[in-house]
Amino acid sequence: MRAIAYAKTGESSVLHLVEREAAEPGAGEVRVRIAVSGVNPTDWKARVGSQPGAATPFAEVVPNQDGAGVVDAVGPGVDGLVVGDRVWAYLAAHERPSGTAQQFAVLSAEHVVPLPDAASFDLGASLGVPAMTAHRALTVSEEGPSRLGPGALDGRTVLVAGGAGAVGHAAIQLARWSGATVITTVSSPEKSALATAAGAHHVVNYRIDDAAAAIRAIAPHGVDQVVEVSPARNAALNASVIANHGTIAVYATDGGAEMTLDVRRHFALNVRYQFLLLYTVGQDALSAAAEDIGRALADGALPVGEDAGLPITRFPLERTAEAHDAVEAGTVGKVLIDVDRGIG
Repeated sequence: MRAIAYAKTGESSVLHLVEREAAEPGAGEVRVRIAVSGVNPTDWKARVGSQPGAATPFAEVVPNQDGAGVVDAVGPGVDGLVVGDRVWAYLAAHERPSGTAQQFAVLSAEHVVPLPDAASFDLGASLGVPAMTAHRALTVSEEGPSRLGPGALDGRTVLVAGGAGAVGHAAIQLARWSGATVITTVSSPEKSALATAAGAHHVVNYRIDDAAAAIRAIAPHGVDQVVEVSPARNAALNASVIANHGTIAVYATDGGAEMTLDVRRHFALNVRYQFLLLYTVGQDALSAAAEDIGRALADGALPVGEDAGLPITRFPLERTAEAHDAVEAGTVGKVLIDVDRGIG
């Protein structure tokens, strides 16, 4: 089989196409024939590491956390998955050497989820990190639900920062599916169109609008939940629009790693800041997210593609380095790698 691998950290040039035998799944594992691999910022950041030229945690690492394909072999002790099942995978390379940038990936069965027949492999490979991060951000509010589904967010207003990004896109879709009024902020008319296509009820262009005034006009009593990609840059805005007992869920540090808060204002409003990271959130939260995402897929609530607000840029497996570079450069939408498009 063909795989992309690297043996030291660094720029995308450390990624190499290799030929190897497909490994057999062990206890609690399945082998998936990968159709499409998804690329996220976490993938190139893991490859870069803390410094170039450092040793990788395994002798060789296959990158990429997310992907979709068909179960090819099942190891001992695995229930609920059989050969031939269409599946999507998440956190494939977390503390493991076997990510999805390869034709056959041996994965933890805990991180492999059935993919409905109506859902494409492109959609399956676009879930994982973005959709599960969005789910977690929408379920950590003190007064909000712990699970998502139709009606779960009825009566609540959700503000999604960066609605044209992959996590923002999934947050808009999941929040709308769950009944929330969804506001999002974007930086251009083109991104406004994408956020609207994703399902946002209201889109605020923060480069030309007074964002706080625009959001307050939509939600006079404030927003109940914020899905935040840039906490330092948006701290003042969030303080201006958050409702009493509101929650700001932070999943990234775009725009700076340190922020300043108006302590008294946040005291007065009983505001909760909730930081989140999928790698350490625990399997119970991950399993709950995967289950709810499965329900959303069955309802057709998570489409991808330009018409759905998430343009797709694709590369063949041998150009994985270019795919990583595209994500690092901030390509709008979702970057996917065609690993084996011949899978039915």
